[in-house]
Amino acid sequence: MRNTLETRLGLFVALAVLAAVLIVETLGGVDFFKRGYRLHAEFNNIQDLKPGDRVKMAGVEIGKIEDVSLDETNNKVKVTMKLRDKAIVRTDSTATVKFTGLMGQNFVSLDFGTPGAPRATADTMLPSREQPDLSVVMEKIDNVASGVQKLTESFTGFSVDKLLGPLTDFVRVNKDPLTMTISNMEAVSQQIASGKGTVGRLLYDDTLYNTALNTVTRLQDTAAQANVTLSDARSIIDQAKAGKGTLGKLLTDDKLYNETTAVMSNARQVLEKVNQGQGTVGKLINDQEFYKNAKLTFQKLDKATEGLEDQGPLSVLGIVVNNLF
Repeated sequence: MRNTLETRLGLFVALAVLAAVLIVETLGGVDFFKRGYRLHAEFNNIQDLKPGDRVKMAGVEIGKIEDVSLDETNNKVKVTMKLRDKAIVRTDSTATVKFTGLMGQNFVSLDFGTPGAPRATADTMLPSREQPDLSVVMEKIDNVASGVQKLTESFTGFSVDKLLGPLTDFVRVNKDPLTMTISNMEAVSQQIASGKGTVGRLLYDDTLYNTALNTVTRLQDTAAQANVTLSDARSIIDQAKAGKGTLGKLLTDDKLYNETTAVMSNARQVLEKVNQGQGTVGKLINDQEFYKNAKLTFQKLDKATEGLEDQGPLSVLGIVVNNLF
């Protein structure tokens, strides 16, 4: 190849084109020249997200990451996304950093948001949601795997034999009693299944069921009667409160109270007069002279009866006739 002017010019043009392609790819590829609008979101951790990564909604690419920068005022990472004009993003659409696989490329996923929410305009700050860090998830999986490994090691070899050895010896020594116990349990279960014995009769005999049913029926009848009795009692109480009937009049009529009060007052006055010796009853109770006369009368009557006992019937009859005539 001759080092002519045309050759040098061709090499220069090729290098310029290559440099232009590299610059365009660095700035975001062909999308850099396309029309669109920019939205922003802030994250605590963007998980190796970089400019040029995709922005998707429901798996469909709607833009790319234009810039990633640290916001030192609130200790977050600010992500600037350039979206196509046709992409409809609402103000409550949530941005989430996701990855396509364990070794895949990270991207920003936007959800649809609320249907009635307004459309996001240029330079709108979208809400964000953090995804679990892949390294933290892998660390937890590694810890779980280590725990499972330790658990399997504890149940292998000598450990299992040491754990099951005493149980095996116990079964071997008590083989006959265990066999007899199992046989007895089988016999008991057969008797229960055939309706024999107390438990079998309780399970299969209809007499207990009928008795229980009759008892419940009687209890229901008793409860119904009790409800009727309570209703009657409530009716009587309501009538008494309303002043109806004998009991109601006794409870609510003031006339009976006044008459009772008057009777008690009269009785108290009579008792006071009796205690003071006034009136016939008071004199009978408190007059000592009446007591002495009554005592002498009874003494004379006693002597008269003694004299009558000493005389004959004819003498008594003659005395009585003489006294009468």
